[in-house]
Amino acid sequence: MNIRLEQPEDYREVENLTREAFWNVYCPGCKEHFVLNKYRNNPDFIPELDFVMEEDGKIIGHVMFSKAEIVKMDGTPFPAWTFGPISIHPDYKRKGYGLKLLQYSIGKAKEMGVGVLCMEGNIDFYKHAGFVLASSLKIHYHGEPVESEVPYFLAQEIIPGYLSGVEGTYHTPEGYFVCDERPDDFAAYEASFPVKEKHLKEGQLPQFCQSCGMPLAKDEDCGREADGSINFDYCKYCYKDGEFLQDCSMDEMIEQCSQFVDEVNKHFPKPMTRDEYKQMMYSYFPMLKRWRR
Repeated sequence: MNIRLEQPEDYREVENLTREAFWNVYCPGCKEHFVLNKYRNNPDFIPELDFVMEEDGKIIGHVMFSKAEIVKMDGTPFPAWTFGPISIHPDYKRKGYGLKLLQYSIGKAKEMGVGVLCMEGNIDFYKHAGFVLASSLKIHYHGEPVESEVPYFLAQEIIPGYLSGVEGTYHTPEGYFVCDERPDDFAAYEASFPVKEKHLKEGQLPQFCQSCGMPLAKDEDCGREADGSINFDYCKYCYKDGEFLQDCSMDEMIEQCSQFVDEVNKHFPKPMTRDEYKQMMYSYFPMLKRWRR
């Protein structure tokens, strides 16, 4: 096993590795390879912490690091860092390679003066590398109430005492949202790889219709394009044959959805009135793809 810095001639191989490692894991398909492709030119990217792992001369793993930021309670920024995607080829997963790559790279990060790492991930895995729930370190997650214990938001103080007296909110670097910000570029980039089937699977992050907010749990819940292919962004009640079924505004969609409050209440311990449900929709509908501005 060998761990070394990534070189330009490795880029395409590493991006394909990342695509294989993440395909259908967190969502239908994969976005991480495009994030990596664009992040190497991001000023927050740290080339000194851009590592590949080799086994028998073959690249089987990769990890990249980025500068990030914690906004303290008084509004001032405080330096932080993050990492990811971290990728291990499917043939080598669950054999300890990922932990070895992570431990090596964290050691190099400490040598460079990285004080704290914040990231989104599964505590059951990352606890073995020293990560804890970030809330236990008084670091909060953007978009969540300060008092929340967010189970997937993790942190590790790399330099002891680095966070002494610090409390604040972590913000994911903007470069990680490039797929949403440049969907046409992402689609063209993805088309340059061999075709792979996308599917909704158990264990993925929750998926919701980007028009009405309906949960999407299986392929059959999704709308279809004109050629019959699945559109994983929209449900079958909003999208069919490549078109939206309702020509409406966001306000009209919320009004239409509010009539199903009784069905929604079956999934909440405290029932909502129709007005309360509409108020909740007004808080998150502007973040849905169809209504985002």
